Amino acid sequence: MSSQTITAPENIYITELFGSLDSNIRRIEHAFGVNITNRGGDISVSGESDENVKAAASVIKSLVRTLQKGEELDDQRLGYLIATGREDLDSLQSAVDLTDDTVCMTFSGKPIRARTLGQKKYIDLIRKNTVIFSVGPAGTGKTYLSMAMAVASFKRGEVARIILTRPAIEAGEKLGFLPGDMQQKVDPYLRPLYDALNDIMGAETHAKNTEKQAIEVAPLAYMRGRTLDNAFIVLDEAQNTTPEQMKMFLTRIGYGSKCIITGDITQIDLPDGKKSGLIEAVKLLKNIEGIGISMLTNKDVVRHPLVQKIINAYDARDAKIKKAKLLKQESRGM
Repeated sequence: MSSQTITAPENIYITELFGSLDSNIRRIEHAFGVNITNRGGDISVSGESDENVKAAASVIKSLVRTLQKGEELDDQRLGYLIATGREDLDSLQSAVDLTDDTVCMTFSGKPIRARTLGQKKYIDLIRKNTVIFSVGPAGTGKTYLSMAMAVASFKRGEVARIILTRPAIEAGEKLGFLPGDMQQKVDPYLRPLYDALNDIMGAETHAKNTEKQAIEVAPLAYMRGRTLDNAFIVLDEAQNTTPEQMKMFLTRIGYGSKCIITGDITQIDLPDGKKSGLIEAVKLLKNIEGIGISMLTNKDVVRHPLVQKIINAYDARDAKIKKAKLLKQESRGM
């Protein structure tokens, strides 16, 4: 039997550390197979495995450091620290320090920061490169962080305008069935971009800058034939571009501009037989200086914890299908 004792600092409330009905501690116990008790601020971690006891104790220390920095222990942060502790103890300190880097503040005064190490790497790539590809599953903050970086750059005067675009591709539905003119038809596809801008800038500031043409939200087709100078450009849902559309878009970039391309290659809505321009571009351009590629994973999901479980379930199904196909091909070749 192995054990470690952690003495909580006097400025840390044990109830806040342990969570409602000790929910935080129960999650750590379940994750590492240990027992955790508290006696007068001395937190004891015990279990059969030295490695698990060490990891659980390290996670508790990370929670303490997080609280000492004045940060809230929400479900996402707790889950991420536990997952990091299970995989890489050396990264725990870096995971705690994520809160030190604020991209910008939302209109309501909430700080926008990286919440995972993958997101931090993504932000660093944006700062260092002219073109950045961000590929990852839903809920990893690809779009929202790119919008936050765009707004921050705009507010600092580094760019004169923000241009946000998406391909207008339907997921099993047809644009022709929607009422209104062309702009009204494509607005539903651009709504996530409007929502993010309203959250970060405020609806009034967003509307004023749109009226002055300092912010433009438009379908990808509207980018053809233009040269985009001194702009922060975000192409969202890029998995639904064709190779021709991607080449067209990338060759729009002008002087003084920065461009972010985001997409989830597991959710491609292109017609059967059409290649994704995002997949091709990442392969073609990965070794070019000035181009950064961020590959976010399920560990970077920051939405409701169920989203990560749903993604994992679909990934497991896809892996099973892929394995079955390979076995079938091998049997045919025998």
